[in-house]
Amino acid sequence: MTTEGSFPLTLRLSGRHVVIVGGGHVATRRAHALVEAGARLTVVSPTLTARLTELVHEGRATWLPRRYERGDLEGAWLVQTATDVPEVDDRVALDAEAQATWCLKGGDPEHATAWVPAVARVDDVLVAVSGGGDAGRASRLRDGVASVLQSGELPLRHRTHHPEGFVALVGGGPGHPDLLTARGRRLLAEADVVVVDRLAPTALLAELSPDVEVVDVGKMPEHHPVPQDEINRILIERAREGKIVVRLKGGDPYVLGRGGEERMACEASGVTVEVVPGVTSAISVPAAAGIPVTHRGVATGFSVVTGHERLGDLPTTGDHTLVLLMGVKRLAETAAELVAAGHSPERPAAVIERGFSDTQRTTVGTLATIADRALEAGATPPAITVIGDVVRLGPDWDD
Repeated sequence: MTTEGSFPLTLRLSGRHVVIVGGGHVATRRAHALVEAGARLTVVSPTLTARLTELVHEGRATWLPRRYERGDLEGAWLVQTATDVPEVDDRVALDAEAQATWCLKGGDPEHATAWVPAVARVDDVLVAVSGGGDAGRASRLRDGVASVLQSGELPLRHRTHHPEGFVALVGGGPGHPDLLTARGRRLLAEADVVVVDRLAPTALLAELSPDVEVVDVGKMPEHHPVPQDEINRILIERAREGKIVVRLKGGDPYVLGRGGEERMACEASGVTVEVVPGVTSAISVPAAAGIPVTHRGVATGFSVVTGHERLGDLPTTGDHTLVLLMGVKRLAETAAELVAAGHSPERPAAVIERGFSDTQRTTVGTLATIADRALEAGATPPAITVIGDVVRLGPDWDD
């Protein structure tokens, strides 16, 4: 099939009459796509496949249980021939031509008046590829373009704003750009505004268009220049302007990241909000240091807590791992609290700084020694503290 003389279009078929002549596998594949597009579908065929029969029983298609007859195309906007009988398909195509109805001709694209490209949807972007008559070629090209779109490497940003903006709370992972999810990367490529944390994968900001507004609300230990109420206000205000707002956070929005507060604030203001999970540093940073938070025969569970607060009643057994996010400054107090609560002072501990970066560093010790060792090493945030027997499994354990 040559594309010479053709003009690509996307048809709006919702509520419009479409006819399929034939009831086999080609008809089945086409029927499902057409009903998903909202077409009022009529199938003309003496027999149907099981899946076509389901569509009829569900009321999503009408069945004329007989062979094709002249007049079956009356009022149709589009027709698909799929009988595998060339004489019948030819007659349907001629009838469609006579009444100016576009015709998809199964197995004979050269004599069709319309063609269906290989199609993929990525969010609200429709990718349609014609392979010049080679369906396999079209499918491979479509998959390649869709893959790049899904990765966020192509510019997905709208040049005209949505009638209603929305907020996406995107977990950026432990900071390395490769650990952002595909969904997060796509949303970042669409963003009009990015509200970013200090521990988010900020290297990705260099890929944004120059006119994307970047609002830095990064918090340092004991220094929060932009309070949470102001962050909430920024998200809501920009979304109400019809903008796509990405709140790019480190780790996962719901793991000590105040994502729940931001979601509730947006919803209370009538702003649509989506939460995109991220790779939490509570698991990934220990993994980067070769420390599993659980391990058969060593640890069967773990707790994630903030090291900024006094610790309550936590499991004291060696088979339960404690992961402390933040709190390097008060590590000595935390270790003392845990020992006072019944944890063994000989329980292994590790402080992992700047996980997944070129300057990642691990300091190991026990609850009795880890604070002094971290101080001696000059440990600074961002850092994760792991307490439990799993620390012995890491390559840095030497006690």
